[in-house]
Amino acid sequence: MKIIPLLALSTLILSGCGMRAGTQCTDAPQSEWMDQDAFQQQLVQQGYQINEFVVTDGSCYEIYGQNKEGQNVEIYFNPVDGEIVKQEIN
Repeated sequence: MKIIPLLALSTLILSGCGMRAGTQCTDAPQSEWMDQDAFQQQLVQQGYQINEFVVTDGSCYEIYGQNKEGQNVEIYFNPVDGEIVKQEIN
């Protein structure tokens, strides 16, 4: 009977189980990453206010805070070179 495999596949697709792609910033080993504290200090010097700093599963440095214009931001950075990979401004 083909209904059960189709139901199982539909359930997986609708639930997003194992199929959700996150933001990937680097595949470089952590030994090549910028120091977290120094990187945060650099961002503050550039005018960012950091409310939360996270290291994601996708090997990113991520901040939640405000940019120098005072806008709320969520930004993913490549931890090797500090480049912005993804940015949302609210």
